[in-house]
Amino acid sequence: MFKNHPKGLLAAAISNMGERFGYYIMNAVLVLFLCSKFGLSDETSSIIYSVFYCGIYVLSLVGGIIADRTQNYKGTIMSGLIVMSLGYVILSIPVLSTAENIGWLLPLTCVSLFFIAFGNGLFKGNLQAIVGQMYDNLEKEAEKKGPEALKLAKSRRDSGFQIFYVFINIGGLIAPFVAPLLREWWLKVHSMMYNADLPALCHQYIKEGGNMASDNLSNLNELVVKVGGTVTSDLSVFCTQYLDVFNTGIHYSFIASVVAMLISLFIFIACRKVFPTPGKKEKQESVTYTPAEKAAMAKEIKQRLYALFAVLGIVIFFWFSFHQNGQSLSLFARDFVVTDSIAPEIWQAVNPFFVIVLTPLIMLFFGTLARRGQQISTPKKIAIGMGIAGLAFLFLTIYSAMQGYPSGTEFKAMADSAKAGLKAGPWVLIVVYFFLTVAELFISPLGLSFVSKVAPKHIQGLCQGLWLGATAIGNLFLFLGPMMYNKIPIWQCWTVFFVICLVSMGVMFGMVKWLERVTE
Repeated sequence: MFKNHPKGLLAAAISNMGERFGYYIMNAVLVLFLCSKFGLSDETSSIIYSVFYCGIYVLSLVGGIIADRTQNYKGTIMSGLIVMSLGYVILSIPVLSTAENIGWLLPLTCVSLFFIAFGNGLFKGNLQAIVGQMYDNLEKEAEKKGPEALKLAKSRRDSGFQIFYVFINIGGLIAPFVAPLLREWWLKVHSMMYNADLPALCHQYIKEGGNMASDNLSNLNELVVKVGGTVTSDLSVFCTQYLDVFNTGIHYSFIASVVAMLISLFIFIACRKVFPTPGKKEKQESVTYTPAEKAAMAKEIKQRLYALFAVLGIVIFFWFSFHQNGQSLSLFARDFVVTDSIAPEIWQAVNPFFVIVLTPLIMLFFGTLARRGQQISTPKKIAIGMGIAGLAFLFLTIYSAMQGYPSGTEFKAMADSAKAGLKAGPWVLIVVYFFLTVAELFISPLGLSFVSKVAPKHIQGLCQGLWLGATAIGNLFLFLGPMMYNKIPIWQCWTVFFVICLVSMGVMFGMVKWLERVTE
């Protein structure tokens, strides 16, 4: 797999894999954790999630600027891993949320999320920039051997980023299992069982002093018995204990994130000599350009940046739709899908599983086309990816409409026994994540490759940060998904995402020829 690729690719991929392990634990649990820990509504939790994930990618711009100005990509990356570790350490401390301490505990949780976001900003884009620099060096060496060798070296960049992306998802495949397994183990230690609906009812009972609506109280009593508790006239003690045990197991999963960060840091430090040091190389080069050459270079840089911003404008809408996997799709898994044997967080593993399985097939497909002289350009692949993402939401739209599903709020208010007969089988989520993963493989790793092609050499960290900044803008509006999910019949919610993907595909296809000229 790594034959004919730069030496440092494997080391960079493994370093990134550890960091992504922590990221995917957070991606799987954050919204559901905020709801179960603090009793927040889906909408409030989703706003915190959106700001956090926006921050991760916005701060990549800051990380890129720091690395570009200092030309110290390696030091910036290591600092990022240390800062992220601090954030996960704070999150791993199990403190019961009560009416008395929520005033400082929730802000402290948000501070820890900031540390994780800022550390990620220092780490993520700059590691991608280093991978791009590896291929710049590979192509520079190949250029000395002639046009054919250069053409072959350039063809390896897309596949290199796809390999890098596979390792990201190995961490992502394992991570979603960690929190549910630890949570269920800790519940079992205390002779309790897992139930996704119970934390919200427990918070409601405590807040209202037991004066719940009769339907909700009936649901609570039914679930208390179901998880191994005993129904009494006062359930305050049970509700407090269940919330404490339920969330402590999730806190323990963040310890695994700390370990993953430290492993990534160790691997990066051990292999740092293999990675390029562009700052030192550029200082050794002294080239004088004529005014005409400077003008031509300035024009080329402008064209490249225009192309970059055009693609970024499209991928905003992809990430807004795709990252619903941690928002409205997680809520759908919790509410509308049978999860008695599979916790809703575990469905986050389906996406990285498909990435690992499908990437070799897609690489083989693209490679076969290239050998036949029918190579698909990167901009065209991104356009196709938007259409495939649309298929995922089209499927959900049709399925939800056929089932007659109401809004999430209306569904949750139904009796537990009534909901059981309406819930979807796990296969629905598998189909959705299959289409979303194929779309992701057409867009995300190839988008990273596209950025590394068009980015001027002196601002590579910044340009990778801009790619992540586009993701940030998409993430900033993620909360709109849960809002629609809880306010309107969910088939209408999925229709909005389908239309967004369809329109984005059309716009991208309209720009393909221009983008191909710029990246030639």
